[in-house]
Amino acid sequence: ASCISLSAFLIISFFLSPPQPAPETTEIDVDGGIDQDIFNINEGFSKFRLHTCFLSWIQERNSIIGDNYRWPHVIPYVLEDSLEMNAKGVILKAFEQYRLKTCIDFKPWEGEKNYISVFKGSGCWSSVGNMQIGLQQLSIGTNCDRIGTIQHEFLHALGFWHEQSRSDRDDYVTIVWDRIQSGKGHNFNKYNDKTSDFLNVPYDYNSVMHYSKTAFRNGTEPTIITNIPDFTDVIGQRMDFSEYDLQKLNRLYNCTFSLSFMDTCSFELENICGMIQSSDDNSDWQRLSQVPAGPNTDHTNMGECKDSGYFMHFDTSAGGEGSTAVLESRILYPKRGFQCLQFYLYNSGNESDQLNVWVREYTSANPNGTLRFIKEIKGSPETYWQLHHVSLNVTSKFRVVFQGVRGSGLSNGGLSIDDINLSETHCPHHVWHIRNFTKLLNTSPAGKDGIIYSPPFYSSEGYAFQVSLYVNGTIDNPFNLGIYLSLISGANDDQLKWPCPWQQGTMILLDQHPDIRQQMSNQRSVTTDPLKLSESSSNYIWDRPDKVGSKATFPNGTKYMRGPGVGTSTFLTHERLRSRNFIKEDGIYILLTMEGITTQPGDPEVLAFCSDNPCENDGVCVMVNRAPVCRCPAGDNWWYMGEKCERKGSTQENIVIAVSSTITVFVVMLIVTITIAVCLKKKYKQRKDNKESVTLEE
Repeated sequence: ASCISLSAFLIISFFLSPPQPAPETTEIDVDGGIDQDIFNINEGFSKFRLHTCFLSWIQERNSIIGDNYRWPHVIPYVLEDSLEMNAKGVILKAFEQYRLKTCIDFKPWEGEKNYISVFKGSGCWSSVGNMQIGLQQLSIGTNCDRIGTIQHEFLHALGFWHEQSRSDRDDYVTIVWDRIQSGKGHNFNKYNDKTSDFLNVPYDYNSVMHYSKTAFRNGTEPTIITNIPDFTDVIGQRMDFSEYDLQKLNRLYNCTFSLSFMDTCSFELENICGMIQSSDDNSDWQRLSQVPAGPNTDHTNMGECKDSGYFMHFDTSAGGEGSTAVLESRILYPKRGFQCLQFYLYNSGNESDQLNVWVREYTSANPNGTLRFIKEIKGSPETYWQLHHVSLNVTSKFRVVFQGVRGSGLSNGGLSIDDINLSETHCPHHVWHIRNFTKLLNTSPAGKDGIIYSPPFYSSEGYAFQVSLYVNGTIDNPFNLGIYLSLISGANDDQLKWPCPWQQGTMILLDQHPDIRQQMSNQRSVTTDPLKLSESSSNYIWDRPDKVGSKATFPNGTKYMRGPGVGTSTFLTHERLRSRNFIKEDGIYILLTMEGITTQPGDPEVLAFCSDNPCENDGVCVMVNRAPVCRCPAGDNWWYMGEKCERKGSTQENIVIAVSSTITVFVVMLIVTITIAVCLKKKYKQRKDNKESVTLEE
């Protein structure tokens, strides 16, 4: 579906499916248009009224100090049926971030003694550490389905308190007690170094575990003031792990590597990350800091750091047509069978110059390696770095090969590459590059007049969609980025299911840090619920756009239909937008993926629960290779077993069986011993009698 040309899409959608009169398209905020932190979400719930109240109940009894509170490196889990579908998909994405940046992995529960049961409870909360109680609950309730919130809760489960609970916190923040809501002061307790260990990592204003300045306030003034004023608007981020979050987690669990990370290179060191120049070409890639025809700087530092900032460049202004330069990575060893190669390319040469990406695969049959072509990249020369993603599917040890090829046209520059990252993750399906973004921030009004729209994109199943960005926020939430996803009329509408069922769209504002492990990108996901109705009408929100959408026009004048937008008006504040490498070379990248939520790659069985549960005794039924399999519950001294969890076993039964077996063996051995003794006695008596008779005869 994604291969259909835009012109075909416009012709088919507009003439074969003429738009019908429809109400003006509306935006629907998944979080009510409020930038809620965990303590806001949990406010008002009766059971464990607040997430932090629940934690304080635990803190009096438990501590992360002690190996018995650690989980194994592969943590069993169950995603309960009560979870919202969008939350299930975001949880799986959070697991991928743990795999990318740590040695912690997650697997569907298969009867292990201790496991995490993720369910939709009253708010967002978790126990701290492995409680050793068998089923350990972790709640991802309404409005908790942000990846940073889910990372936060699983960090609690892995053994971490809030950052401002540290024993040294008064050196870094000031708690304003008279601004805290009555009865909520205990949420700001700090714990001594006998209760929690901050693992010799500095205090982290940027931690995903830190409260925001407004936590539990009784008015409009902040309850937490950072002793360094510049960090007042930094605390409380829920984008991603901070660098220090990862340091602490990796130290606590003795991680020396990340599971799905493979390589990164910004060419700052002269060894160029172990990459090698091939001898099978007629030119070389050069490590440079600038080229007269461009680029003027590298992408890593953008020329801001003296005596640094390098990239690799293939000069296409010299040599003949077809001349090549080949640069190969070090040997890499895959584990998952799928990879994503990400890098930046600067073309200052000719549109006929091209960059080819290959892999050199090593097998027992081909120990010297075999080249396999992956992708050709061509395009008109531009005056800026461009982000590229290339999907790989390598299963044996390999090298990534960059081959520059000189074209037929006149060139004054060449091809440059920088900030390469390789990981065993899935590439985003689409990239929306917005240039001159600072001007947009300075000139766009709040509200609908400040919206910019993405080009049309297609999901993996053929649904056409579009993203709208409020550059300066809505009227109600100015100085925020607002982002919404809409279905639009597309080439395949007559062949698709409507209302659109269970497609999850993920919108990621990329942090352009050169090392993917240290990126703190901001993302939100929305899922198409086919039964969700519009609040203002009886229409299904995710129905066919020419039925529930409104008329819209592309920049070239072609008309189409745009359905309701679903997203958030509080995607990211402008302060946080400027706090990371979101804006680089005056541009931002929004990575987009839309795919069926029940077929998440790398974890296909997690969401595939059986339609009917044949399992007994609270067993969980999941589909494995399209067949139902029961996962039976287990406790400290009991477990269920059998195809349907119909039989119960326990340590007590084992003891009885063992004792019975011991007694049986003892009785048998006693009988054997007695029998042998009797036989020997008879034999001895017989031999004695025979001896006596012989003596008498003599």
